[in-house]
Amino acid sequence: MNKKKIIFVAEIGMNADGIFSNNEKLIKAASLSGASIAKFQLGWRDDKTDINYLDHKRVKKIFEWGKKYNIEIMFSIIKPYAFDIIKKFNVKRFKIASRTVIEYPKLVKKVLNEKKETFISLGWWKKNYFPFKDRNAKYLFCVSNYPTRHNELKKMPKKFNNYFGYSDHVIGLEACFLAISRGANLVEKHFTLNKNSKVIRDHALSATPDEFKILVEHGSKIYQLNNEIS
Repeated sequence: MNKKKIIFVAEIGMNADGIFSNNEKLIKAASLSGASIAKFQLGWRDDKTDINYLDHKRVKKIFEWGKKYNIEIMFSIIKPYAFDIIKKFNVKRFKIASRTVIEYPKLVKKVLNEKKETFISLGWWKKNYFPFKDRNAKYLFCVSNYPTRHNELKKMPKKFNNYFGYSDHVIGLEACFLAISRGANLVEKHFTLNKNSKVIRDHALSATPDEFKILVEHGSKIYQLNNEIS
């Protein structure tokens, strides 16, 4: 039996609503929900007065919480100074947001030069080829609309032969299950403790801890079955 496991990424992002201590609660909940990785955004809306302010001290604390709750921490490297911060930590892998592919291609190449697995979302990428030829680049199918409507998923590949995984912005879990059934090795889903929060729009398309547990439980079974019969 194939024991290969799918990767479930809980995208915490800015869902702490500007209250830094909420990140510990979100990391703990993500771990208890079965997430493989708790992911944050570094270099986006993080001026000192903004909702996602993260400096070296705060990033260090996030890694400490990850260790405390036994879950891998990963950051989207969105702007060059974010990479300067994260390089001081011994990370397992990186994430690149689709906007960074367009706005900072040289930064993406620097990240890839670290020779670590790098997940790259392609929501903003409109060309019919992948932007970087690098063995460490693992591309994620993505539609960068918040939320993404079902009819916008028409371009999702029938088989995830070239794409490694799927980054989701759809309300509900159905699109994630669809991607897994088509061979996605990774699913990234926004994660929240309060879907009704109006601080940022991401909450509405996020999964609660109970929903994420369902995603992990049933998604793992679909993934395993798909691998057994393919």
